[in-house]
Amino acid sequence: MPAAPATVHGTGRPTLAVWKFASCDGCQLTLLDCEDELLGIAERVRISYFLEASSTAGPGPYDLSLVEGSVTTEADIERIRHVRAASRRLVTIGACATAGGVQALRNHADVAEFAAVVYARPDYIATLATSTPISAHVPVDFELRGCPIDRGQLIEVITAYLAGRTPDVPGHSVCFECKRRGTVCVTVAHGTPCLGPVTHAGCGALCPAYGRGCYGCFGPSNSTDFDAFLPLLRRDGMDTLDMVRVLRTFNTAAPEFDAAARKEEQA
Repeated sequence: MPAAPATVHGTGRPTLAVWKFASCDGCQLTLLDCEDELLGIAERVRISYFLEASSTAGPGPYDLSLVEGSVTTEADIERIRHVRAASRRLVTIGACATAGGVQALRNHADVAEFAAVVYARPDYIATLATSTPISAHVPVDFELRGCPIDRGQLIEVITAYLAGRTPDVPGHSVCFECKRRGTVCVTVAHGTPCLGPVTHAGCGALCPAYGRGCYGCFGPSNSTDFDAFLPLLRRDGMDTLDMVRVLRTFNTAAPEFDAAARKEEQA
């Protein structure tokens, strides 16, 4: 259903909050990099909480919260519940928030062993054995994928919720973007392994435009057929280890990518 128009508070403008969990800050920087568009947004919303840009920390409630990063500690779980309770709409932004991020590689390893190797006093480190997306802990109104997210899609999501409509973010694959920009298919023309057929559009097919295969940084598209796709990667020179690695990079905990990697490991 379409989103209802944002509620206004004392300033006469809807309130926006931007939150960071376990992440590199790249998706928050995408918002800051919007420059001219950000000025237009700032005229229509009151940015109540965005520590990447300002030390001001309004107490809420917030009409729209953008959440970057995954849940990796017990404190994160409590904090995201607070954010959800204080937010009318909650949108997760980026691979960490929507699929656990690169740090979800810990999900397939022994975190205690890592901590013992890296830290002199691992008993001081409070962390979970897994890195999980925000949606694993609280209801999410919309997920915006990418590592980092696309600025055009981000602006679309923000303006859609301000206008009370559903964001228009297509769920088709990167292959559509290659066709739109007239990029020759790297797999068909050169036999280059490419995740484009199963990866969500949004990057503008950047890697194929430079002769490289897609690495899947935008996560799975809305329609995937890994049973048909994985044999193509093998045909183009990938062995089991390579296939598992490419599926477990940016979107390790994405269910579709994770299931495909597990199936390949067990084959």
